[in-house]
Amino acid sequence: MKIIETLKNIWKIEDLRSRLWTTILLVLVYRFGSYVVLPGIDPTALTALKAQTSGGLLALLDMFSGGAFANASVFALGIMPYISASIVIQLLTIAVPYFQKMQREGESGRRKMNQYTRYLTVAILLLQGPSYLINLSVQLAQAGSALPTGFLFTATSTIILAGGSMFVMWLGERITDKGIGNGISFIIMIGIISRFPGAVIKEFASRLTDAGGGLVMFLLEIVFLLLVIAASILLVQGTRKVPVQYAKRVVGNKQYGGVRQYIPLKINAAGVMPIIFAQAIVFIPVTLASYSHSQSMTAFVNSFMNTTGFWYNFIFALLIIAFTYFYTAITINPTQMAEDMKRNNGFIPGVKPGKKTVEYLDEVMSRITLPGSIFLAIVAILPAFAKILGINAAFAQFFGGTSLLILVGVVLDTLQQIESHLLMRHYDGLLKSGRIKGRIGSVSAY
Repeated sequence: MKIIETLKNIWKIEDLRSRLWTTILLVLVYRFGSYVVLPGIDPTALTALKAQTSGGLLALLDMFSGGAFANASVFALGIMPYISASIVIQLLTIAVPYFQKMQREGESGRRKMNQYTRYLTVAILLLQGPSYLINLSVQLAQAGSALPTGFLFTATSTIILAGGSMFVMWLGERITDKGIGNGISFIIMIGIISRFPGAVIKEFASRLTDAGGGLVMFLLEIVFLLLVIAASILLVQGTRKVPVQYAKRVVGNKQYGGVRQYIPLKINAAGVMPIIFAQAIVFIPVTLASYSHSQSMTAFVNSFMNTTGFWYNFIFALLIIAFTYFYTAITINPTQMAEDMKRNNGFIPGVKPGKKTVEYLDEVMSRITLPGSIFLAIVAILPAFAKILGINAAFAQFFGGTSLLILVGVVLDTLQQIESHLLMRHYDGLLKSGRIKGRIGSVSAY
């Protein structure tokens, strides 16, 4: 069989085998840490916290942390503070000349920006740590237990939570350097996929108790889920090809150029980043609410945390569309593309080189980004409709939304890296025909 032969080829490549083992071991460390409870907390008293994270916005936060949030683990804050810090730094590269200059400095500038991102991550963690402990205290009180009081406990627990999140970030960087795939994205994917078997079993069990047509409904749900997965793959891989004609050049007795090629402009050049960015933004009210004792503020946040409500999904969709344009603008540079074409004696038929080519490419990107961003927003809010139709909340998260698109994007990226290792060593790829097209090569996940 093709898959068995591919697995044998993967095992033959020592570097690829080593990277896969490294990735597996680091993932196991992450999964083990998600069950290590904060010192001073009784794990048996976390029933109220787990009930709180069974639905709504906190269910997404718990899913991103791989269940560590509901377990009151040392990894409870997960990787979202780092993503929030990355958003702020990337926004600063557009608005602040100092960060723009760093971005143009190449590798040294990138290292400085990464350092600033880490500093900002620590600052966010020091804000979110006490917020998490306040919420945890309320939930433990509902279970008849109590959180240790005093400044010393709050300070040490905040430091442990911050250190846990920084360690998760370090694991992600090690996976990127020594393993397979983008480490931060891979850790988010592992947290999401760990919830999938339990969600399927829970939905299947609930359908078995239905008096009429429960199993039929479950099969229809699986079919719809497969259709959404197929649509998500098309969204990640879809491209619009722009023809480029290369002029003839004669050097000595050899002729160069005179051929037509195509620039594959991705319909969704931003990948899943707009959803991750938007999700990080909507978590901000949850953090601020824990510091506010205002009844109106609490009521607003409670209504906003309703993931099936109109305002949550409307604002979430608008943020996705806005971030799609933003991330596409900072990753796709029409001016650089036009200069590269001109340098290689290439031109777009019917379009003058230079400024006209830049305007044409920018117009094409704007046209294909709009439907791509709207489609991305629709897929992102599909879980809300699934919940309204009576599907279990945990299983509904996989009917589109952040979870499914991250899974599709990261899996495609990882498979593309494995295929690149195979092809580089003259083995057959993962597919008999064509190449796996992920987001690598156009947009790095982080």
